[in-house]
Amino acid sequence: MGKTIAEKILSNKSGQNCRANDIVIADLDFVMAQDGTSGLAIQAFEEMQAKKVFDPQRVAMVIDHSSPSPLAGVSALHKQIRVFANEQDINLYDIGNGVCHQLVPEQGHVVPGDLVIGADSHTCTYGAINVFSTGVGSTDMAAGMVSGKLWFKVPETIKFIINGKLPAGVYSKDLILYLIGDVTADGATYRAAEYVGEAISNLSIDARFTISNMAIEMGAKCGLMEADQKTFDWVKEHSQREFTPVKADPDAVYAWIKEYNVSNLEPQIAKPHTVDNVAPISEVAGIPIQQGVIGTCTNGRIEDLRIAAAILKGKKVNRHTRLIVAPSSRQTMIQAMREGLIEIFMESGAAVVTPGCGPCVGTHNGVPSDGENVISTANRNFKGRMGNPTSFIYLGSPASVAASVIYGKITDPREFIK
Repeated sequence: MGKTIAEKILSNKSGQNCRANDIVIADLDFVMAQDGTSGLAIQAFEEMQAKKVFDPQRVAMVIDHSSPSPLAGVSALHKQIRVFANEQDINLYDIGNGVCHQLVPEQGHVVPGDLVIGADSHTCTYGAINVFSTGVGSTDMAAGMVSGKLWFKVPETIKFIINGKLPAGVYSKDLILYLIGDVTADGATYRAAEYVGEAISNLSIDARFTISNMAIEMGAKCGLMEADQKTFDWVKEHSQREFTPVKADPDAVYAWIKEYNVSNLEPQIAKPHTVDNVAPISEVAGIPIQQGVIGTCTNGRIEDLRIAAAILKGKKVNRHTRLIVAPSSRQTMIQAMREGLIEIFMESGAAVVTPGCGPCVGTHNGVPSDGENVISTANRNFKGRMGNPTSFIYLGSPASVAASVIYGKITDPREFIK
């Protein structure tokens, strides 16, 4: 009886021949926390009476959620992180470096076959490059920092076979929203998701990150993909580490298998106030929009910015609408500047903000007003997510956001796709 990707990685890292539902203690390849969770992790680390992290090169803290700091209290937290990082000589990505889930793979910290934890729920992002990566609480993060190990219950796996080719104007964000709408927000709870098929193979690595990033939005522990030549090329560009990719066996056992053909998929929108409240864009087109957001750990990469800029070039953001663009990393922003994308955004009337989480978490950088509608490339739209529980958040692709802010209402981006 064969094994899934999740079973193989956890077997490799625990030294046990494990199967779904087994409990294992496994060696970690990398651990990460961000400014919203690092403070509690540091506190737990100290309560454990620990003196040193297990390996400074395999620990990182990223200041990205409230970056730059909007409040004195947040500044105190940032100082605590900087002091701890200096004392432990760990990797610190300070304000302006970007979003943790862009930086960890971009900086070469993770490679195929790795086991990674992060004190942030969207750590599942790295599954796009064949990494078992999952979010944990701050106490588990501290335990990982101290020992380099953590316990896991080996998850069952759902296999998503995605056939066909995405039509023009339809992107990986539309695909993952469609899947979440079908599976529901808790339909994959404590299971691993494996994404395979022609449509996945055709995606760039940037686009694959979008799929794996939102695995948690269907409740999944991780969102895994097999490594192919695109993966190998991308990883070798970003990391000097040797790696051993992991592939599911043909006779692997799955909790269930779901198969789709996406050749006729249209752009998708997640309506307020849940991510699985998904509809084709034709059902919501025309709803007025007061703010658009392009960025976050889901869709702030260079490919996303290129898609949005291609639509916005030579056009203006509607005078009743605002657009905020937050590149996912400093490197992404520099590349966007070199390609003239930032100029396109600025000339359209957009506000380009510091690389980082931007408006997504609702602490600063674009909190909407009472009753306002926002269309965002982020991954969550529950009440208060962007800082105001009386606003309404719609989720869509960078193309859908760009098209919508031009008209000031939810708009099908295929109108702009040649």
